[in-house]
Amino acid sequence: MPQLEIPFLFMRGGTSRGAYFQRKDLPEDRNLLENTLLAAMGAGHPLNIDGIGGSSEVTTKVAILSPSSDTSTDVDYLFAQVDGARGIVDFGPTCGNILAGVGPAAIEMGLVEAQNYITHVKIRAVNTGAHITAKVKTPEKCVEYEGSTHIDGVPGTAAGIVLEFRGVVGSSTGKILPTGEPRTLIDGLEVSCVDVAMPLVLVRASDINISGYESTEELAANKELLTKLEGIHLKAGQLMGLGDTGRKVIPKFAALAKARNGGDITARYFTPWAPHPSMALTGAQCIATSMLYKGTIAEDFYTPTLSQSDDQPTVIQIEHPSGHIDVVIHCKNDGGKFQFISASLIRTARLLARGSICIPSNAWHNPT
Repeated sequence: MPQLEIPFLFMRGGTSRGAYFQRKDLPEDRNLLENTLLAAMGAGHPLNIDGIGGSSEVTTKVAILSPSSDTSTDVDYLFAQVDGARGIVDFGPTCGNILAGVGPAAIEMGLVEAQNYITHVKIRAVNTGAHITAKVKTPEKCVEYEGSTHIDGVPGTAAGIVLEFRGVVGSSTGKILPTGEPRTLIDGLEVSCVDVAMPLVLVRASDINISGYESTEELAANKELLTKLEGIHLKAGQLMGLGDTGRKVIPKFAALAKARNGGDITARYFTPWAPHPSMALTGAQCIATSMLYKGTIAEDFYTPTLSQSDDQPTVIQIEHPSGHIDVVIHCKNDGGKFQFISASLIRTARLLARGSICIPSNAWHNPT
């Protein structure tokens, strides 16, 4: 039986890379969809040798686009995190880096008509319900990929894409503090469980016997640390109302330390079973918001200047293994009550290839 060919775009979005599909080109059945994505990425081998995955969580990601069912947005974006080693496709979280490519991809696919110079693409993140506006450069009504914007974790420069996020509080749990308190004890370890764009468990780096300044390679080699985080992952999931998280990539982790290169805080992000080589956009939003929320562990490393009457955006710079990421958080204290308004970041994206991906026909026709 011949292989199946599925149209797709292969893109870098932010510091991640993945396949961008249209929903209409994929099977409707969820089991068949998972099988198809596992086959496309090359599940079952640590190097994804039989697919287009790059043997890392940041290179085995998928964006699935369709015309939005929400009249206030243009495009629905469904994110899938493929874990080939475990044979898992997780539709629980979203991904802000892959999101950076959604605006350009929607234009390339004809889902959104390009405007002259700048096209505002209104996106609904299906996984979390967040609304995002991507401002994509489109001179002469074509996506421009070349430019002068550099983001740490990506070589060279490219055209900047401004992303503005709204409606990201309680992305998976419905609450900014899923445990009800800014600090929680798990196995004697004080953590902060916060859900803004991504449910995160924040810990002091020193409390898990690291400095917070280690390289990604050093953290990946620390098997004792990763085992410890796996135990916390399962217990935190229960406390945050996420149920059994043994096969889920949420909640994720951030180990925090004082900034030492001119930023506001240092973070090492875990996805959750491996250290991230830089920083996730969703994680950056959650960390930055936590720095402004009274009582969290993040506040130990940063002194917020927000007063009850302030209504001005705050720029937070988070240092990570590849450099830093800037997040603009717009929030205010309304009568002493914290109110998140929006978060903005600048990313880049690049179309790497377009065409059809070939998968074995039985991946589509044999649900597991």
